[in-house]
Amino acid sequence: MSVLGIDPGMRKAGYALIAQDGSVLARGIEPIDRLSSRIAALVELHAVVALAVGAGTNARKIATELSAFGIPLRLVDERETTLRARRLYYAENPPRGWQRLLPLGLRFPPRPIDDYAAELIGRRFLADREGEKAAPA
Repeated sequence: MSVLGIDPGMRKAGYALIAQDGSVLARGIEPIDRLSSRIAALVELHAVVALAVGAGTNARKIATELSAFGIPLRLVDERETTLRARRLYYAENPPRGWQRLLPLGLRFPPRPIDDYAAELIGRRFLADREGEKAAPA
């Protein structure tokens, strides 16, 4: 069972498929017009139990389109995901040469990092869900 985190934007959206143990099974960025078909392929291959959509830009429109899959969908707060996605990107892809001397705030990844933001959205959803399970009734 896995959760699909989605970071929607106006022209593109990042996605990350996260297993219950927190491992990332798939990650990528798709143009908005191809997002539904990519999600359909992931849902067909994996047991996706929930869609976690970042509650920012274009979220309502994307959520409406993805609700057609019949998978539980939740809008997730995406505050600070861009900065944290940058940290995550550089943790996995350490800068080389003179760029490693720059502070994180001055570094900009060489490619879009919407997929890393989607991973953080999916992880936030899983953490919130675990918190709901642990809370006394």
